[in-house]
Amino acid sequence: MNLLTGKLWTLLDAATDVAPLVTDAVTDPAATAEAEALAEAVSPLTMVMQFVPFLLIGVLLYFMMIRPQRKKDKQVKDMLANLKVGDRVTTIGGMHGTVTGIRDDNLIVAVGPQGKDKNEMVFARWGIRSVDEVSISNDAETLV
Repeated sequence: MNLLTGKLWTLLDAATDVAPLVTDAVTDPAATAEAEALAEAVSPLTMVMQFVPFLLIGVLLYFMMIRPQRKKDKQVKDMLANLKVGDRVTTIGGMHGTVTGIRDDNLIVAVGPQGKDKNEMVFARWGIRSVDEVSISNDAETLV
């Protein structure tokens, strides 16, 4: 029991030694002004540092999602603008054919065998998924 009370008195003495220092800092106007100046100087920096992770996430999102999608959209727009008669195309629905005519935003696409039984269909320009770079070689002729 003596050991326990001795430790308790040691802690109380340490607390009474610190108490005047704490009260001096609170009541001393110079210490208070210095603490406020330090808080004001640190405040804008901490506000900026709180937004840095959000800015990094935004930059990462731009370079991994937005920029590649814009690049892909530009390529599709260029491909649709450069369609010409004779191009082999694939539609969004999966039909393969050859462009036989172009009217404003519509394309006439020949589907089926390339003889007298070919079927012509009208598609919107945006309905074309890709231009096929197909070359079919035959003994008699070569299609490019």
